Parts: sequence; structure tokens; C-alpha cells
Amino acid sequence: MFELTKMTIEEMCHTTERQMFDRKSAKIDAKALSTPIIAFANADGGLIAVGIEDDGTVTGIDDYTSNINELLRVPFDYCRPTVQVFTETVDCIDCCGDKNHILLIKVCQSSELHANYKDEVFYRVGDKSKKMSFEERMQLLYAKGARYFEDEPVADSSIDDIDMDFVAKHCKKIGYTRSAEEYICQNKDYIVRKNNREEMSGAAILLFGKNPQRFFQRARVRFIKYEGTEAKVGAEMNVVKDIPFEGRILDLVEKTLDFVKGQIKERTYLGEDGRFTTVPEYPEFAWKELIVNAIAHRDYSIKGTDIQIKMFDDHITVESPGTLPGIVRLSNIRQVHFSRNPKIAEFLHEYDYVKEFGEGVDRLFLEMKKAGLTTPVYEVNSFMLNATISNIKNVGENVGENVGENVGEKLNKREESILELIRANPHITIEQLSALSNVSTRTIERNIRSLKKKKYLERNGSDVRGEWIIKK
Repeated sequence: MFELTKMTIEEMCHTTERQMFDRKSAKIDAKALSTPIIAFANADGGLIAVGIEDDGTVTGIDDYTSNINELLRVPFDYCRPTVQVFTETVDCIDCCGDKNHILLIKVCQSSELHANYKDEVFYRVGDKSKKMSFEERMQLLYAKGARYFEDEPVADSSIDDIDMDFVAKHCKKIGYTRSAEEYICQNKDYIVRKNNREEMSGAAILLFGKNPQRFFQRARVRFIKYEGTEAKVGAEMNVVKDIPFEGRILDLVEKTLDFVKGQIKERTYLGEDGRFTTVPEYPEFAWKELIVNAIAHRDYSIKGTDIQIKMFDDHITVESPGTLPGIVRLSNIRQVHFSRNPKIAEFLHEYDYVKEFGEGVDRLFLEMKKAGLTTPVYEVNSFMLNATISNIKNVGENVGENVGENVGEKLNKREESILELIRANPHITIEQLSALSNVSTRTIERNIRSLKKKKYLERNGSDVRGEWIIKK
């Protein structure tokens, strides 16, 4: 028997239901149980404790053997496609003081989109299983890679919208020896047949179109420079530059990188060897990685906004339409790679803008650390992914290394993990930390108290609206 959770039964009863944990009565209808199972699978996975009522009362499963057998069939009989789960029965004492059992169902996060027998799709949001609209369902399909938006036909487009001169240059670049027309017609499904009509795919228009913005008006990059360290509005508006960039994907990358390079400050100082050394305020790889990633992996199905690069005196934030794709999450963003637009990513790889598939984010963190700057921060706000790098010097922020020396007390592995999660999202809740760490909220609270005592961490504001601050 393997352990599905480190939570005790007492903790399961008293903790709040949350993003990755739910309680259900053993009397629940099998069809009803399919809803949280599908919601967990479509989101981050999760644990369902069957035999514990919503109010935390332990009623067990021993008196409901027939129904429990039906519940065990739910992932196979009521989920389309089948959801992968692991189950375990654990001993307990029920509310009557008798020996009993509860059933634990560990739902695995899935790279597929799952629906119930009615073809309804659910997604876990906090402690609720939210039914998704058609538009939300399509965006989730694209995010998971079950379908790629770049492969969808672009309405009213045709091969006449393709710049064949540019395609010819690309063919020469990659060593393709046939004609530009053959390349478009015979490769990568750039032409999609729909209703007896041939239309161009999104990737074809974005990569090779004469005027991509005719079909994707907000497929552009907007650079905004602010005076100061925060954005202000109204009479105090502090925007000093607002420059849009348009064109094909390669145009966006080249024009944006070239312009931003001219905005990066440099510092010259006399080194110990008596020679002058010039150092940019941000490592070149870091800011380029943020911009190229945004262009390569943005969700082009979201047509109401563009990529925005916001430069302040002390940091740069790149805002890209779309949540984290596939199974990438804030907690694994350095290790897990998933391409939302594989054809666009491959194209940029051919032009050496995407250096190594799957290694860019991790190298970004290492380059910032090497430069002695604070850790990059990734946040998901609604349908936008925000990535921020700062030019503030890192004073003892390397967990488990320099921090212990500067502050004076070492951290255990869980405390290190908690700090990493907080760096990725300063607004993260105790419940979210518990779910991502697979330990109880009480354990997280105990580690938070320890981090505060060791002067690594403090809280700014209320438990609901405040944020964590990692002390320098």
C-alpha cells in the first residue's frame, strides 16, 4: 500500500476544501462524483476523501459497499476520456466511535481535456468545480495542447495572403530546395481545407503572412516605459515611451529586441585589476528570454490584447496573453516545458532565438543569480502571464546558500520550497502552499512561523488582500 497523502484524517476533517482537496459523502451519486474528478484532472489534480461529510464529520464507507464499488468505476464509466486516478482505503474511527474506513481518490493532472457523460467540462477553481463555457473550453483545449490554435484555419484567408518572397528566403535559410509554393502547400499543414475551401492556418499567417495584423489585430508587441517604479494614471500618468511593433513573428522578435536593447542602461566601473568594466543593468539573456518566450508562447486565440513590455526604473515586466500552457505551473516552471505554439517555437529555433527547448526559464533564473540580481517572478493574473526581472541587487536571497550565512540560521527543505513558491507568487495563500507542497495547512503555518522567526519572511497586509515579503 502506498501513501497518497501526508494529511492525517483529523487534518482532512478540519482543513478547508480548496484547489486540490475535496470531501465527499460515501452516499454521493456516481454521476455527481464525476464532476470534481473531471475538474481536478483538467486543472492541477487533487485529492478526494470519500467518507467525510462537507462539514468534516467522519461517516466512513463501510455501510455503503455497493455505492463505493460504483464510485470506483466513475473515472472509467462517467469521464471522457478516462481519468487516471489512484485509490487507497485507510482506517478511521467514525463519528459513532466505531472502526470504519475512508476512501482516498488521488486524481492525476491530465494533459487531455476531460468531460462527463453529458459532454460537460469542469475546471477546479478554488474550492469549486466550475462548469466551463464553450469559449473557456476551447481556450483550455489550446492551453493543454489537445488542439493547437496555430493549426486552426483563418477565416477568409488564402494563399494570396502569404508573402512568397519571404517564404523563399526562409527556404534558403533552412536548406529547403523546392519552391516557396511547394513549401507552403506540402509542409506542416499550413493549408487547411474547410467546407471545400482552402484557408491558411494561423501559423502560416503569423509566420509568413503579408499582413498578419489584418487577421490578428492584436498580434503585436507594445513597449511602454514609465518614469519611476510604478504605473500611474490620470494627472500623474508617468508614461515616457509607448511604442507598438507589428509584422510577422520574425519582425516582432527582431524589431522588439533591437529597440529594447537601446533602452537597457549600462554601468561602467573600475575593476580591481585597474581596468574599466561595462555591465548592463540586466543580463542580455534574461530580458531576451522574457520577450522571445512571450512572442513564441502567447495565446493567439485571445484577440483582445497584445504583448506588453513594461519598463520601470527598477524592473521589467512582460505581460503575455494566456495562462500557463499544458501541465506547466508556477511551481514547476523551471523544470517542465510545454509549447503552446510548436510550429512558431520551431521556427524561432531555426533562427536561433529559441536556443534550447525547455531550458530557457531555468537558465534565466541562473543568469539572474549569476549577475547578483533578485529572482525572476512569474504570476498568472486572470488570462495573462506576467514575468518580471528586477535590477535590484540580491542580498542574501539564495535559499539554503547565501541566505543562511547572511541571516544566521539554516533552512530545511520544506522552508526552502515554500520560499521558492512565494517568490513565484507573493500573493499565494496558505491553502495553495499546502496543496502544492502536499502537506497540511497546519504544517505550512508551522513553517511560516519558523521563517518569520528566522527573519526570512514577513506579511504585508491582511490574510486576504496582503502579500508575502521575502526580506533582503
